[in-house]
Amino acid sequence: MKQLYEGDAYGKNNPTWHEEDAPWKAGHVAQMIRRNNIPTQRICEIGCGTGEILLNLERTFPDARLSGYEISPDAFRRAAAKSTQRTKFHLSNLLGEHDLEFDVILAIDVIEHVEDYISFIKQLRRFGTFKIFHIPLDLSAQSILRAWPIADLRRNVGHIHYFFKQSALATLEDCGYTIVDHCYTASRLELPNQAFTSRLMRVPRRLMFAFNADLAVRLLGGYSLLVLAK
Repeated sequence: MKQLYEGDAYGKNNPTWHEEDAPWKAGHVAQMIRRNNIPTQRICEIGCGTGEILLNLERTFPDARLSGYEISPDAFRRAAAKSTQRTKFHLSNLLGEHDLEFDVILAIDVIEHVEDYISFIKQLRRFGTFKIFHIPLDLSAQSILRAWPIADLRRNVGHIHYFFKQSALATLEDCGYTIVDHCYTASRLELPNQAFTSRLMRVPRRLMFAFNADLAVRLLGGYSLLVLAK
């Protein structure tokens, strides 16, 4: 699966590298940071793609120095062209670096792509005090019944691990983390340019979420989990 990112296949399948979603993701990350008074002098993102999340956070936190690490040459070229005095990008695997420490590490929609995600999560601990994970909750009753949504995620964007809320939180705890805060994010409801089926499901998802959030996510899907851990 690593070849998907180090070659040009991912860029061909996803030519924008999801840049259009970055302001939305950065907004949720900023809310999590502010809600928990997390220091922002040194922010790092592993698997930063084309860097748009970090560039949005640069505008939000004027005291921050930001570093992005990416293994895809294609994504790195796009990110590097947008480097600023405070935001720098590296074509490197952060886990292979030494003597680096940050206030907060971001792993936004990353662990579902990593073959040995348990080792990845454990190794990430030594690079910073706080970590923020954004984890798609691909497992729901409707996704399992329909089957093709998960198959498409595997083929088009390289999701090879699938989570629901409890399994995501338990994975982080099993890797030695303490959960500080967590919340749902609703990409299928809040982002534009969604597929027809996602638009069709917006009303039932909103209504059921208002009634019982956990039940709505387990049954209907369409949500991700944002987790602050240390």
